[in-house]
Amino acid sequence: MSDQSASRLDLLRFLERVQLQDLERTRSWIAAEEQRLAELAARLPPVPPAEWELELDLGRRPTMVHVGGCEMGGKGFRQKALSRDAALRALGVEKLQPCPFCRPDIELGVLD
Repeated sequence: MSDQSASRLDLLRFLERVQLQDLERTRSWIAAEEQRLAELAARLPPVPPAEWELELDLGRRPTMVHVGGCEMGGKGFRQKALSRDAALRALGVEKLQPCPFCRPDIELGVLD
């Protein structure tokens, strides 16, 4: 093995150590930020559930109206909070289906 290849190998190993140290430092910054966000979230009051919810399909098109907190409604990006007026409009004007389980049409006083 020549001196040149040995020194090149030493340089590559040095570079590897530096990069591993950088990675560890970045991971510690990430952990610290996650901890900070968790502490911040613990201090904030919980968001009250929406009174009415709109279920969206995978294409983000409205499909059904639910009473807030209905277990049959969409989850995550597949739900949208609605005001009472928006829920009434969705059922009456837009002719969306009410959930057959939580029956928002009855809760809102909408009769066909």
